[in-house]
Amino acid sequence: MSFNPFSLAGRRILVTGASSGIGRQIAISCADMGAAVVITGRDPTRLDDTLGQLVGDGHTAVPADLLETGAIDRVVAASGALNGVVHAAGIAKMVPFRMISQAHLDTVLGLNVHVPLLLIKSLLAKRSLQQGASIVFVGAVASEVGPVATAVYSASKAALLGAARTLALEVAKHKMRANVLSPGYVRTPLLDALGKTGAKIDALLDITPLGMGEPVDVAHAAVFLLSDASRWVTRSLFIADGGLTTRMSV
Repeated sequence: MSFNPFSLAGRRILVTGASSGIGRQIAISCADMGAAVVITGRDPTRLDDTLGQLVGDGHTAVPADLLETGAIDRVVAASGALNGVVHAAGIAKMVPFRMISQAHLDTVLGLNVHVPLLLIKSLLAKRSLQQGASIVFVGAVASEVGPVATAVYSASKAALLGAARTLALEVAKHKMRANVLSPGYVRTPLLDALGKTGAKIDALLDITPLGMGEPVDVAHAAVFLLSDASRWVTRSLFIADGGLTTRMSV
């Protein structure tokens, strides 16, 4: 068989937020590319459904609400030695700036910023991440364009890029990499929920040159960032949005 730089065979990958949407598809695509996948998410039933869709052997499901005390430690302990991490767990809520509350800040920044940073910190402290491991934070194009009523959400996703760029410098001596993958508007339950809270999704799709994305479009980008195909890529922002943000910045 010829060499495939996108193969994940022989690698163990942790995917958070794997019970639905982008996180689920990333887990599925990683397994399709030969990885053993550790998946975690808050809903045990949906997480088990994801597990059932993973081809191959060696997969593990760890139900956990990563905001709960001790949850990160449980996930790290169950993960073992890892060659990659994709943090896809997150929350999006539309709240106008004048209505921002401490509770809203705590919830969104807690899951979107505190959890991924503390998870990676714990994995590093336990030496779970192996030489050459790839760390991928799932961001959002909201951090680039700042849609109305998304101040806290946009800020939380922007924070991941700053953190990833510093992290990448600190782990480079171990040939590890850290990048942010920022999707545009993708057909997921999260997007459906945003539409119900007032987001003008149709208007945004009208100015997206390639139209609505699918979870697999983002998952393939994640596979690239996890694989040897991207071995010289770190500290980067990988935007997969069908051309939306380029159009909006002109």
